[in-house]
Amino acid sequence: MNISRLTKALLGATALTIVAASTAQAGGFSRGTADTDILYEQGNFNLRTSMTVVSPHREFTKNNYPDGTGYDYSDTYVVPSAAVKFKIFDELSCAGTVSMPYGGGVTYGAGGNGTLLKREEDFTVMEYGATCAFQYELGNGRISVLGGAFIESVDYNLVGSNGGVTVDLKDQGLGWRAGIAYEIPEIALRAQLMYRSATSVSAEGTTNGLPVAQGFAELPQSVELKVQSGIAPGWLAYGSIKWTDWSVNEELRLVLFPGVNRIDTYNWQDGWTVTGGIGHSFSDSIAGTVFATWDRGVSTGWDLHTDTYTIGTGISLKDKIGGELRAGAGVSYLTAGEETQYGAANRAVGNDWAFAFSGGYSVKW
Repeated sequence: MNISRLTKALLGATALTIVAASTAQAGGFSRGTADTDILYEQGNFNLRTSMTVVSPHREFTKNNYPDGTGYDYSDTYVVPSAAVKFKIFDELSCAGTVSMPYGGGVTYGAGGNGTLLKREEDFTVMEYGATCAFQYELGNGRISVLGGAFIESVDYNLVGSNGGVTVDLKDQGLGWRAGIAYEIPEIALRAQLMYRSATSVSAEGTTNGLPVAQGFAELPQSVELKVQSGIAPGWLAYGSIKWTDWSVNEELRLVLFPGVNRIDTYNWQDGWTVTGGIGHSFSDSIAGTVFATWDRGVSTGWDLHTDTYTIGTGISLKDKIGGELRAGAGVSYLTAGEETQYGAANRAVGNDWAFAFSGGYSVKW
């Protein structure tokens, strides 16, 4: 059997599972990744969409604030992804992508004052990007040079203790990505190195409806190496390792009113994410995969972002009209941790779980 023919059916499934693996991480505020892999798909026009729902369960085992322990404070969230690719000519393709690279959300207990004098806090970062790939033949394979830019849209909301302070902030920033890849299509081999730039948040908005609020933070740069290869007829192995510069996230500084500041201290260490998986093509129209991910926690004693271990599975089903339906699920083990920087006010969490479910559809012409 031809390795290339049978492993092509796996590529959509592996893209899905890597999305599912990344969405339940504890690695800082990481959520999703722009689907630039669509640039490698065959066809003059490709469209790929997905939606991932992540439900983490996190409880305090130690919390001296009024809301105390014994409840789940982590919000369930949804991570959208969309990508469309156009072949400009044989050597050049370009794609537009929509993704949610970062986010976070907590709702503390009903004890009035909440933890850290917060009742609710959430933020999302939506990315709207354009990336192009120029390909040329080299030996038995081909090299692709990738580059593009993106706009980040930041939305931050805070409800303070007893609802006494409400903060809404928005910001937009620009960034860029660049990468290089080598492929040997006959054996479904691909190795890609991709860089994504850092961005700065300097948001403005309202406190209690008054246009006086500001917020300042740093979002990290990252570098990711992804490798995949056919290993036997109908079998594909893939893996990735990603470094994220979370050490730039030292603090979130809010100006609530002129002269009234609030600082959340993070002092994170850099994040590392390692993923590996195996895919199998059962037929030309059905493929499946299993994967595992380790994500190093970034906490250095100032908060509770600990190590995460994820396992999951995905399936890809091709229909008779040229589309492909994808579905996946993952479960993450969130390790215990304790703050060390606040004395009697140190909080702690136990070992907890998160669950992720993904679905998507793609078409090409």
